[in-house]
Amino acid sequence: MCELRVMAILMCRPEHFGIEYEINPWMHVAVEVDHDRAVEQWEAVHSTYGQLGESIALATPVAGLPDMVFTANAAVLWRRRAVLSRFHHAERAGEEVHWRAALEGLGFVVHEVPAELSFEGAGDALFVGDHLFLAWGFRTDQVSHADVARLLDVESTSLQLVDERFYHLDTCFCPLDERTAVIAPAAITAESLELVRARVPRLIEVPTEVAAGFACNAMPLHGRVISSTASSALREPLSDAGFEVVALPMDEFMKSGGGVRCVSLPLDLGLS
Repeated sequence: MCELRVMAILMCRPEHFGIEYEINPWMHVAVEVDHDRAVEQWEAVHSTYGQLGESIALATPVAGLPDMVFTANAAVLWRRRAVLSRFHHAERAGEEVHWRAALEGLGFVVHEVPAELSFEGAGDALFVGDHLFLAWGFRTDQVSHADVARLLDVESTSLQLVDERFYHLDTCFCPLDERTAVIAPAAITAESLELVRARVPRLIEVPTEVAAGFACNAMPLHGRVISSTASSALREPLSDAGFEVVALPMDEFMKSGGGVRCVSLPLDLGLS
């Protein structure tokens, strides 16, 4: 089986995590985050990666930037190059300088799309093998896709998101290896779904209600798919595809519209 090779995973402790604004349908400032439980859930993800032999790089959390815990939104990375996020909402724009510093400190050459464009990193940019799928519709501008593909020197396919609950591609689509991915078909247009089917030989379709539990927001590592507890509903099809499910509670982060993949940025994507 050919799967993601991960040199390290970038994470950021949820020291300042909370719902301080509303920029997606999941976020409600009236809903309080249980900080101790959030830390416990984050630590479970961190510990799982460690048990699987993955190295963890830690970004420094910054007060006033509660969503820095979602490291997947920092940038899209490919072979020591990074295209930094240009956050759609002003509430997250302050993260950009910190992600640039962190990635440059890790040895990445950091590029940017033009300042007038929105692009939200690996939240809306996922590789299947060496082919990049890019999404638009809510947080990333479609016109940014050509710049991202050029800066990374890769072929790409643009997909349109249509359900605001799945505001990033990584909430409804997860590549597992160079031939396999899970997808929530209702989250993208019919035309986009056909583009994915043309590129990905084996698609595991996820019911919308399961995807709404952040089952697709997952990390595939060493034959395992690490995701939220909703992924338990996918044990049989994932087992048939050769993967074992590791289901972790992520309900505190789901209050902000995030899951396992959101808190995890692989620092070296390739094939092994």
